[in-house]
Amino acid sequence: MEKIDRAKEFFAESKQELKKVTWPTKQQTITSTWVVMAVTFVLAIFLGLVDLGFSKIIGYILK
Repeated sequence: MEKIDRAKEFFAESKQELKKVTWPTKQQTITSTWVVMAVTFVLAIFLGLVDLGFSKIIGYILK
């Protein structure tokens, strides 16, 4: 029974800690999502161009 009591205590403490969390507003979440998507898109383009450049350089070297 000790493990069950420890599990109950863990979940009770977790519930108390979650009450202390300051959750973002809907607008903050939407804004953060757009920022993450924009940064991901820019990095994908950058890495794609770097990959293309390296493949061209390697192609010229191996000719």
